[in-house]
Amino acid sequence: MSDNAILLDGVVKTFGDKKAVDHLDLQVPTGSVCGFLGPNGAGKTTTIRMVMSIIYPDSGRIEVLGKKSAIESKDRIGYLPEERGVYRKMKVGDFLAYIARLKGMDAGRDLTTKIDNWLDRVQLADVRKKKCEQLSKGMQQKVQFIATIIHDPELIILDEPFSGLDPVNARLLRTLIDEMRTAGKTIIFSTHVLASADQLCDRVFMINKGQKVLDGSIEGIRAKFDPKTIVVEPAASNADQDFYGKVQSISGVHSVTRIGERGSVYEAHLNDGADAQTVLSAIAAAMPVRRIELRKATLEDIFVNLVDPGDSEDTIRAALKSDAAMSVGA
Repeated sequence: MSDNAILLDGVVKTFGDKKAVDHLDLQVPTGSVCGFLGPNGAGKTTTIRMVMSIIYPDSGRIEVLGKKSAIESKDRIGYLPEERGVYRKMKVGDFLAYIARLKGMDAGRDLTTKIDNWLDRVQLADVRKKKCEQLSKGMQQKVQFIATIIHDPELIILDEPFSGLDPVNARLLRTLIDEMRTAGKTIIFSTHVLASADQLCDRVFMINKGQKVLDGSIEGIRAKFDPKTIVVEPAASNADQDFYGKVQSISGVHSVTRIGERGSVYEAHLNDGADAQTVLSAIAAAMPVRRIELRKATLEDIFVNLVDPGDSEDTIRAALKSDAAMSVGA
């Protein structure tokens, strides 16, 4: 078995005058969970479609499960596209059985049992005989997820899998992805829900304007980004402007914000190049504190720093929160 489930080498794809993917290199290790991140229009879906041989690169090389294209390994791959779709007039059980047979599974009692088990697993045990069109959007998405993995694929590719799911079902999907990782599956998913990527991924791959800007393990990436925020909970619950003044006057502190409108926890944001440990010690010496700690860089922090230096952090964070809200509330 190859060490890499997916390999891209110098891949280029253009549409007219637009270079959607620009000399992209990528290796997804077998058995890993890889988050594919980037803003809208960055080239994520184009890249996934090339991996799946739905479209082809203008130049460069792609290998999938050790083969020259996904077509040669199609029954070993599960793919959930960004554009959702089920056969609306078919009953749920019939639809899943049909997709399973297309993926090489034999019809019969074993397949029926497997479908029933999966429907029960995603809390849809009572919909087997309902038509797909009778289901809500979120329920249809869970049915399509089952269709993606019903044949027990080695490689699972999920394009925006959390879009349209409420928080309960998003958590269920994260649990299923984690279980499949434990079973040795290779999973790659694109998402705007950075908290999910932070929780699930072994590694992340980020592109912007068709070019790679980040590629590595979660821990390795965090190690490259110095902590830029110190979380402080003052010992006094009625900290006021005096707190802001004391912390703001410490060398290396850029700004101070309170977490929550009525919260008693604050974040001290550091200047580039500031020594976090020195600032932490200075804050602790300046006032009594109940808690003080460095906050690890999150994927959102890293995203903000890398995606577009021309945009303000507030603008990018607002866009991320909007995308996450759409994913939860759609």
